[in-house]
Amino acid sequence: MLIYILLIIGFPLLIMGADFLVKGASSLAKKLNISDLIIGLTVVAFGTSSPELFVNIIASVQGNSSIAVGNIIGSNIFNILIILGISAIIYPLSVTAVTVYREIPLCLLASLLVGILGNDVLIDRGNTSAFTRTDGIVMLTFFIVFLYHIFGIIKSQKDKLDLVIQKEYGLFKILILIVIGFIMLFTGSKFVVDGAAKLAHLFGVSESVIGLTIVACGTSVPELATSVVAAYRKKTDIAVGNIVGSNIFNVFCILAVSAIIRPIPIAPMQDNISIAVSIFASLLLFIMMFTGRKFYLLERWEGAVFATLYIAYISYLVIYGS
Repeated sequence: MLIYILLIIGFPLLIMGADFLVKGASSLAKKLNISDLIIGLTVVAFGTSSPELFVNIIASVQGNSSIAVGNIIGSNIFNILIILGISAIIYPLSVTAVTVYREIPLCLLASLLVGILGNDVLIDRGNTSAFTRTDGIVMLTFFIVFLYHIFGIIKSQKDKLDLVIQKEYGLFKILILIVIGFIMLFTGSKFVVDGAAKLAHLFGVSESVIGLTIVACGTSVPELATSVVAAYRKKTDIAVGNIVGSNIFNVFCILAVSAIIRPIPIAPMQDNISIAVSIFASLLLFIMMFTGRKFYLLERWEGAVFATLYIAYISYLVIYGS
């Protein structure tokens, strides 16, 4: 019963905490007159990824490394196949050339880097595989390059677009929202990690599988809500930018910080399948920008393909995961 209480309380706290943080940060960005694409790639994407960040920090500190790595890989797969899939079904997603030729390839690079850095056994013929502190520093270096790229876009951006989050708050309320958001995120992440570890032990499955499924889906709810609302309101830059930015942030920042806090062991045979799915999902997103009736458009049938692939992936984990 304690397991379910922890998860039932933990996930809502994560979601509400992320919501408060995004509202505060987005309102601040609105005051600075920043465009939709940039907010989707930075403020909204990073804010909606805050549940993954806090869950991974707690998991790394407590030594639940399998939950940490499963959360990131699983979230990135969920983000592309389910969130973009559902968003495209609601309204076809038109993507800018900058996103297609820069951000999506960087998202693919992030997935490839996870596969390379997490395969010491296959690449270096080592005895074990792990994301080391050195690997974490390498990923953070890529994150700094990404931030430099984003700030370059901000500097050259001339057109100012409306935000999905229309309401603007005063500076005091912005501060309150951000502080309360952080408190909720910390408390919720502690409950989720403890509950997930106990759930894995109860059902006799690996913490990695729990991280790839329940934890990953739960921490991705803010991204789901943001992109679905953006698609419904036909703000496709936000819908796609949010997901691409979140996936880049998940690897280059969250996984990097987790590895620096405590090296993360990898089970090559088990985790490599999910890493391969993550790489495939990013590659498929790029390819589908050039298919269908129009370039740079994710159509409804392509969104349905994404969702179907995710169902197949989850079915595999349920049947063969251990």
